[in-house]
Amino acid sequence: MTNASPFLSVRKVSKEFGGENRADSPIKVVDNVSMDIDEGEFVVYLGPSGCGKTTLLRIVSGLESASAGDILLSGNAVTGPDRKKGMVFQAYASFPWLSVLDNIKFGTRYRTDIGDKEKAEISKYYLHLVGLGDYADFFVNRISGGMRQRVAIARTLAAAPDILLMDEPFGALDAQTREFLQEQLLEICRVEKKAVIFVTHDVEEAVFLADRAFMFSARPARIVEEIDIASVLGAERDSRTKESEAFFNLRNHVRELMRKQAQQNI
Repeated sequence: MTNASPFLSVRKVSKEFGGENRADSPIKVVDNVSMDIDEGEFVVYLGPSGCGKTTLLRIVSGLESASAGDILLSGNAVTGPDRKKGMVFQAYASFPWLSVLDNIKFGTRYRTDIGDKEKAEISKYYLHLVGLGDYADFFVNRISGGMRQRVAIARTLAAAPDILLMDEPFGALDAQTREFLQEQLLEICRVEKKAVIFVTHDVEEAVFLADRAFMFSARPARIVEEIDIASVLGAERDSRTKESEAFFNLRNHVRELMRKQAQQNI
C-alpha cells in the first residue's frame, strides 16, 4: 500500500532572473528548495527582506515559473495561475466603484460550479465570516485599511481556492489592527480548513500564526531551518498565547535565526 501524495509538493525549485545577454550573469533568488505541505496546514515563509520568499510564493501560485524543479498541487503540476490558488497581497486590491458585498461577489465571477443564487449566498456568507455584515453597502474607499484587507480575504475565499497564498497581507497595517486580523485569520482558517502559505518577515506574527515555519537564508533563498511551531504551542492560539513562556522562547529562537540571516545582507 502506497502513501497518498502530499497536498502541495515543492520539489527542488530554483529561480534565476536575468542573464539573457551574454555579458550579464543570472541572479539566483531561490536555490533548490523542497517541502511538502498538508491540506489544512498553515505554513509561514520567514526570512530577511529581499531573500526570495515572495518569489517562491509566486512560483507556487503560478505567477512565476521556476528555472528548475516542480510544484505539484494535489498531484498536478502547477503551470500557471488559476482559481485553485488564491492570492492575497499586501496592497488592498479592491474595486472602488463596487460596494463591499459586490467586491466579495467578484470572487465568484469565474465559478462555473454554482449558479447566481449560490454566488449571492456564498458572498454573504464570507461577508459575515470576516465580520463585515454591517458594511455590505459601503464603498470600499469609505472603510479602513484593515476592513479592505478583510474584503480581499473574503473575495479570495469566495472563489473557492484549494490553497490560500498570502504575501505580507498585514504589513501595511497598524499594530492593533494587525493583531486583530491575525486572530481573525486563525479563526477563518479553523472554519475553512484550507492550507495557507503566509509570507512575512515579522517574527512574532510568524510564531503566532504558523503550524510550521520555514526560515530562509539571505538571497538566494535556501531553507535554513524548518520549525514545528504547532508541536510547541499547540493548534489553538489567542492573545494569551503571546504571554506564555513557550511563545517567548520560540520567538527568541526564531528571532536569532532571522538576525543571523539578516546579517548576511549587510
